[in-house]
Amino acid sequence: MTAAVVAGAASAVALWLAVTLARTRRRHRAAVGERGWLLERERESAASAAVDAERARIAAELHDIVSHNVSLMVVQAGAAREVLATMPQEAAAAMAAVEAAGRDAMTELRHLLGLLAPAADGSEEAGGGGDFAPQPSLSRLSPLIDRFAFAGLPVEVRISGEPRPLPGGIDVTAYRIVQEALTNALKHGDGVTAEVTVRYADHYLRVEVLNSGPSVLAGESARPDRDRPKPDGAGRGLLGLRERVAVYGGDLDARRRLGGGYRVRARIPLDRP
Repeated sequence: MTAAVVAGAASAVALWLAVTLARTRRRHRAAVGERGWLLERERESAASAAVDAERARIAAELHDIVSHNVSLMVVQAGAAREVLATMPQEAAAAMAAVEAAGRDAMTELRHLLGLLAPAADGSEEAGGGGDFAPQPSLSRLSPLIDRFAFAGLPVEVRISGEPRPLPGGIDVTAYRIVQEALTNALKHGDGVTAEVTVRYADHYLRVEVLNSGPSVLAGESARPDRDRPKPDGAGRGLLGLRERVAVYGGDLDARRRLGGGYRVRARIPLDRP
């Protein structure tokens, strides 16, 4: 009798353990499945955020390329029209500048589209042709300044500190800041000048662009409102640049100067982890 009781108790314990183990396994599988579902949702969310960020970057790049080059082309075409009858050589030079700006725009657009649609072998060459322009960089600031000077905007450049290679994203962003600020200055018309200052500090990069123009106190009536940068950097280009600078932990300030003109100033840390 005792042996039967012991055997029955052992069977009951074994059954209880089997049921408990099965229940524990079911719970574990359910937890793993839920965890996998959550991880999949997180991956989808991260992928969606990456796509949105890339779309925003592409939109900003397209704006910078088109706005800058079209502005130069409009100014040069207008200058050529005004002197076509009286100074044909100057008109021809202006039209050559229009052609060059158009070629630059097409080259940059090809580069950007090449990144969007790479070749089947994984290279950046979409549709052949490996003559993409180098990425915009502060090391290529001189040709940019020359184009603005030829378009009628005198620009003075000051470089302080020891120039050195910068992270790619920061280098492109700094170049675009100068490009956008000078493009806006060019729209003010004749008599406007600009100053570009780039400072390489130990732990940050500072870029500042000043331009002369009608004083706020004088009502700034020299140009229509649609041709002026919007107050406090509210223009589409400057808003995009402020977001780009923020990505690298920096800040961008754009505002009218009380004595006349406009100031764009950015400070970007270089030692951010």
